[in-house]
Amino acid sequence: MKKYIFITAEGYTYSPNSDEPEPEIENCQVLGFEKGNNETEAFENFVLGNQHLKDMGFKDVICYELMKQEPALYFSIDN
Repeated sequence: MKKYIFITAEGYTYSPNSDEPEPEIENCQVLGFEKGNNETEAFENFVLGNQHLKDMGFKDVICYELMKQEPALYFSIDN
């Protein structure tokens, strides 16, 4: 089986230094990961295991196949 990541461009997030109640950054959010023989099967498995996402208002989901199971490198922006 292949492994997939599911993300959305909907919603907002906060910067690590933010104390503001309003969202500061518009970006993509990771909704989760799932396995399947193809994108459709993985998405069906993902929806079955994450029914709560429907109640949170997410509609548009983007799927990417993960070619590696582990990250190749970790980076830090401040270095």
